[in-house]
Amino acid sequence: MGDSTFKPKINSAGKQDPILKKAELDYMKIIEEKNRERVQKLQQIGRRNRFTGLAIGAGVFSIYLYSIFAIKQETFLDDFNEPAKIQQ
Repeated sequence: MGDSTFKPKINSAGKQDPILKKAELDYMKIIEEKNRERVQKLQQIGRRNRFTGLAIGAGVFSIYLYSIFAIKQETFLDDFNEPAKIQQ
């Protein structure tokens, strides 16, 4: 396939792209900087949220494991003798 299969870009308005004023360009730079700061802040919050979630998950899992091992160690039912049956 060659370039001949592609159609050239057509500007339907027939006008040139608008030329931006210096104030508009400065405002765009300010907005871009604010957006970068916002993204960095959101990334930091995301990292802290993941760490908090992992810490809570580890705590829950450790409590679960402790409970399982604590129940396995109890032997009070192992020594339980059935009462002698009274014969009539």
